Amino acid sequence: MEWPKDGDGCRWNSDPHHATQTRVRLQGVGHVKVNQHRPVRGTVKTVSVKHEGTRWYLILSCDDVPAVPLAPTGAVVGVDLGVASLATTSDGKQYGNPRFLERAAGKLADAQRDLARKKRGSKRRRKAVARVANHHRTVARQRVDLANKTACELVADHDLIAVEKLSIKGMTRRARRKPDPDRPGAFLPNGQAAKAGLNRSILDAGWGVFLNVLRAKAESAGRVVVEVNPRHTSQRCAQCGHVAAWNRPTQATFLCVTCGHTAHADENAAVNILRAGLALQTDAQAA
Repeated sequence: MEWPKDGDGCRWNSDPHHATQTRVRLQGVGHVKVNQHRPVRGTVKTVSVKHEGTRWYLILSCDDVPAVPLAPTGAVVGVDLGVASLATTSDGKQYGNPRFLERAAGKLADAQRDLARKKRGSKRRRKAVARVANHHRTVARQRVDLANKTACELVADHDLIAVEKLSIKGMTRRARRKPDPDRPGAFLPNGQAAKAGLNRSILDAGWGVFLNVLRAKAESAGRVVVEVNPRHTSQRCAQCGHVAAWNRPTQATFLCVTCGHTAHADENAAVNILRAGLALQTDAQAA
């Protein structure tokens, strides 16, 4: 539930009789104690209450949050997101992808099988639902933690960070069905099984979570994040500029068929992303 304005049906930290304990006043509920895990900066705009499993969370959105600019480093970097590694930079550094959902798949499957055996409406079923939710919540928190640590390091070390402008929703869409022209009502193989596996890997890597965290931290630190068109970034040679699908014989290897330049495929793509980001930034400053 969300209150769109602090003071209209809710009030953050409103009880003057409990100065040592942070509280929020909710309409129809009264004052509720809050275990505040970090200071609130800026002016509270909206107040939301969320229920996850057996826990309740209070979420505040704030206006006029003071930025804390970091000292300039003079460094720029391009970042290519992947499945084998969460991120690869243009200077060759790789940030691993622990595949949190895949690692938790066994425990999650056991919890879901246990849930399927419980009688609907029973107390044991409610407990089983909570166990499944806890596993999913753990995976989500692990992704957010990794995204925060990776983004913090990138933001601390670079003034400009170039990334691809990805449509993750479109990338993880189901494969289109291919009607069989010889058999009305039948369909040709469309590789949906392989596409489903790739979709799971992309979602498990948490690209969207990472990009959102990166943008927020960069804005707070006074850094610049430039989003570039991802077209041909993985097929273009960073040495001579030749574009061809054959330049990438394997997932991890880049070998230009024209000039013979070889590199890690993700690093080569990150270099292309950086160059495109620098060009966009130069155009924006000139305009």
